[in-house]
Order: sequence, then C-alpha cells, then structure tokens
Amino acid sequence: MLDNLTRRLANILASISNRGRLSEDDVNTMLREVRVALLEADVNFKVAKDFIAHVREKAVGEDVFASLSADQTIIKIVRDELTEILGAEAPKFNWGNEPPTVILMCGLQGSGKTTTCAKLAKWLIAQGKKPMMAACDIQRPAAVKQLEVLGEALDVPVYARTDGASPVQIAKEALAKCRHVMRDALIVDTAGRLHVDEPLMDELVAIFRATNPQEVFLVLDSTTGQEAVNVAEAFHERVKVTGAVFTKLDSDTRGGAVLSVRAATGVPVRFVGVGEQIEALEPFYPDRMAQRIIGMGDVLGIIEKAEIAFQGENVEDLEKTMKSGQFDFNLMLQQFKMMRKMGPLQNILKMIPGLGAQIPEEALSAINEKDVNRIEAIIFSMTPKERSNPDIINSSRRKRIARGAGTTVEEVNNLIKQLYTMRRSMKELSKMQSRMGKLGRRR
Repeated sequence: MLDNLTRRLANILASISNRGRLSEDDVNTMLREVRVALLEADVNFKVAKDFIAHVREKAVGEDVFASLSADQTIIKIVRDELTEILGAEAPKFNWGNEPPTVILMCGLQGSGKTTTCAKLAKWLIAQGKKPMMAACDIQRPAAVKQLEVLGEALDVPVYARTDGASPVQIAKEALAKCRHVMRDALIVDTAGRLHVDEPLMDELVAIFRATNPQEVFLVLDSTTGQEAVNVAEAFHERVKVTGAVFTKLDSDTRGGAVLSVRAATGVPVRFVGVGEQIEALEPFYPDRMAQRIIGMGDVLGIIEKAEIAFQGENVEDLEKTMKSGQFDFNLMLQQFKMMRKMGPLQNILKMIPGLGAQIPEEALSAINEKDVNRIEAIIFSMTPKERSNPDIINSSRRKRIARGAGTTVEEVNNLIKQLYTMRRSMKELSKMQSRMGKLGRRR
C-alpha cells in the first residue's frame, strides 16, 4: 500500500541528510518534490497544498531538535503532519449502550462491500462479540447468496428474505431477530450503487432511520483514487458516515485517497482491507500509517500480527529483540516461521523498518516461498555458533555454507548483508523514537 509514495519520500528525505541546519532553499526544494510525490500518489490537491504549507511553516529555519539531525527533524515534522491529516488518533469503536450494536454498511457496487461485511464480522468475533448479518441488498440477488455463504463459513447467522420484502422491512426484522437471539452486533449490508442516485440514497436513509445505527461505514475502493473523496462527500451529506473502510489497499501502490478522505470530508478511515482472505481487515491507526509512509515501518503492526498468528502466545521477546537490534540468524528463522502464519511475505517485509523502501518493487513482487526456502537452506548450512554470532562468518566459512546450501557465495554474502541492514535499521529506529519521545515531553 502506498508503496510508490513511500519510496519517493524515502529518497527525498535521504537527500537532505547530514545537514546541521535547514535553509529556506533546502526546505523549498524538498517540499516541491514532496508535493509532486503526493499528487502522483493521487492525494487531493487541496490536502497536498495544505500539507506542504504546514510542513514549510514548521521546517524553515528550524533549529535541529535536541540531538536529532536535520533529516531526522524533517522526518519528525513530516510524520507528525501526516498523522494529523490522517486523523491524529484512531476513533474508538462506538458500541451501543445495550446490544445489539448496529453497523450500517454502504458504498458503490464493486467496492467489496459484501465481503467487507464478513471481514468485519470476523473482526467482531476476535473482539469477543457474537455478530449477525442482515442481507438488505436485494438489488443484486447474488449478494444475498454471497452473504449467506460467507456467514456459514464464519458460523455467523444471516437474516435474509427473497420473497419481495423491502430492504427497510428486512432491516427491521433482522434487528428484532438479533435482539431475540441475543446477538451482540448486527451488520446491515445495503444495496451497492453504480453511482450516487437518489432512489437508492432515499432507501439508505430509510434503513438508517429504521435501525438507528451506532456506526455507519462507507466502503471505498482505494483504486478509484479521487473519486473516493467525491463518493464520501455524497454519502456523508445524506447519512452521518462515522468511518470509511478502504478495500484493495494491498493492490494499489498509490492509495492517495486514504490520505485525502478525512482531511477533505471529515470522515475518518476506520479499517483497511489488505487482501482477499476473510482475516485481511485491519483497524486503521493514523500514526502507524504515517510511519509506514515515510519508511519507518510498523513494528507494532508486526507484533500484533504475530500475536494473532500465535493465538495469544507470548511474543514480548520479539518486540524487545526488534527494538534492541540484537538480531541473529536464529531469530531470522523464527521470523520466517511466524511470517508464514501472518500473511503474504511482501506485506510483512514492507512493515519492517528501513527494509520495505529499500527493496526494489520488482524484487518485492518476485518474493515467494521458494526464496524463503532458499534462505532457510543457507541458514541451516551454518553451525549453531555462526547463526548466533554472524560476525565470525569469514570467507572460508561463507564458501562452506554456500556449498552446503547448494547456492553461491554471493547469495550468502547478500543474506549476511541484509541481516546487518535490518539490525542497523531497527537500532536507529529505536533510538529515533526514544529521542522523539523525550523531545515531545520537553515541548
């Protein structure tokens, strides 16, 4: 997600490194490139303009903060401004005072709305809730069947009628049924629209009034670019949208609409879809997304995925190791084992600080299980001492390891280099976060 913008910003920020003070010319040159990068990522023009103005105001003539270098100062300013336009803090889920909590789902046809209903049900189950779904999209008969199939796979009941009942009637009956069977939440799937049209908007308003939902989620296709902002504005005018859910974010390397919706419409992004699997729905955290966009990775995101993959097993050691930079080949093997449970490797690699932005896009796309198997073969060809202390792997040892793994010395060299890069990046990130934290307390 947002891969192109991440790479562009990483290169731009690297170009101002090792400078003791930022001149106005330095800042203006950098911001011109940042502005182009934002617009190429399909960020709304006004949002990009305001963002640049705020960064310029804070950066021009700014003394280097504490022990941060000039490039680290800019990174902090850019990160803070990105976090601000993304929403500063993630809103808490608006649970009803008494069950069931009603979540109304709306959006254009083809945005992935029905599938997102099931993904949200899966997320609710993970929160300890007992959801139910209502099939109110009678415009597309296949949508009712699709929701029923998804509900059966999740063991989540679906209320549906195919006898000509109106969507409003179905929604009312579903709510009554949900109360009767004592379910915690009702997810209402409404008709998708090819475009924003009045009859279907009136229908949505009627369902809204009939169910009085605590949450109204607008499902948006991230690949539609700036049209997503226009759609959000149109829906928000008719029903009070409490959050946007962006789908297909894993397949859109631009994704600038995610940066634009909240700033342009006031509608916060609440969830993002990052794959086709039923588990591939993530709560949206503005601060984490800002860090990922500027290449600082998402260590907390990796930790959370690991906790889910291991179903509550203790992964505190992983967090401590990643932050300390004490990373060896034994831990790399452990990471691969965990990654296989955490989803596509490409997505996980993008979350590792300092790594995602450095790997060429074509190389990242080519990564597959065979590559991991080859890396594991190299590591298994090492002695236990070599795995725990890579510094002792000299030229003769590298030749032996390559022979044992059936590969070349060059591949062994590249793997060792990658280990040191990851170790260094994690250490630097931990130090920077510590300094920024101290600076924030001082200011």
